[in-house]
Amino acid sequence: MSIEVQNISKSYGAQKALDQVSFSIRKGEIVGFLGPNGAGKSTLMKILTTFIHADEGTAVVNGNDVNESPINVQKSVGYLPEHNPLYLDLYVREYLAFNADVYKVAASRIEEVIQLTGLTPESHKKIGQLSKGYRQRVGLATALLHNPDVLILDEPTTGLDPNQLVEIRNVIKNVGKDKTVFLSTHIMQEVEAICDRVIIIDNGKIVTDKQLDKLVAEEKEQIIEVEFDKAISVDLLAHLPNIKTYQNTADNLWLLTFSTDTDMRPTVFDFAHDNGLKTLQISLKNKNLEQIFREKTKK
Repeated sequence: MSIEVQNISKSYGAQKALDQVSFSIRKGEIVGFLGPNGAGKSTLMKILTTFIHADEGTAVVNGNDVNESPINVQKSVGYLPEHNPLYLDLYVREYLAFNADVYKVAASRIEEVIQLTGLTPESHKKIGQLSKGYRQRVGLATALLHNPDVLILDEPTTGLDPNQLVEIRNVIKNVGKDKTVFLSTHIMQEVEAICDRVIIIDNGKIVTDKQLDKLVAEEKEQIIEVEFDKAISVDLLAHLPNIKTYQNTADNLWLLTFSTDTDMRPTVFDFAHDNGLKTLQISLKNKNLEQIFREKTKK
């Protein structure tokens, strides 16, 4: 396993940030680490990268215990923290050269990571002159400099525009083919686009740990939004097969939830016709990762 976490707990005074957290990640997995603000995501990432120590439990990264072999952990991990620390007065290449010297990396690697992260057009500038999105790229390039086996990325796409998002997602997905990637984000589309697996944490505890496709497939419900041409009684809607809930959201617009993953639109259309109604619009509103996340982290 590239990352093994066993019964990790961490408190800040009376606040318990992590409570008996356990999971393992295989090499080559891209895992999305999700949770509300204050759920414990950054705390765990700081433990895995040896910046802070856990109160209880063990964490092993690439075969190295974070407490017993912190230097070896640091050598094998590329880390992009949530608040990307940069020397703003240095030029991009100058900053990367400084870090390459720390890691004892060949100068040729600097050009490789500049191209890999799309920094080439801005690489002649001082970091302080860059947009927030390009500063994030500098942080990602630094994390990749020493070609680590494990990438730990805390909100890696903060401040990127939609085009940059796609580019950085592709970078992460490509490097993830032969590395372990553990990333936190609040952008659910990002997880859906690049992650194999999702771990959701809430109040310091793991509430979900599943392969992304299985997590979505488990939601055996069909949600349909339909607008009828006139009012309809809830008593009549209750006769729909597999109906679970029905919610009148506006005028004659209804949100219908069925306890099946079968497409119920033809059934709703026939139901309307049989009861002298017309469907003005009908569409699927099935659960996506964002809705699942909200349900798993409800207070």
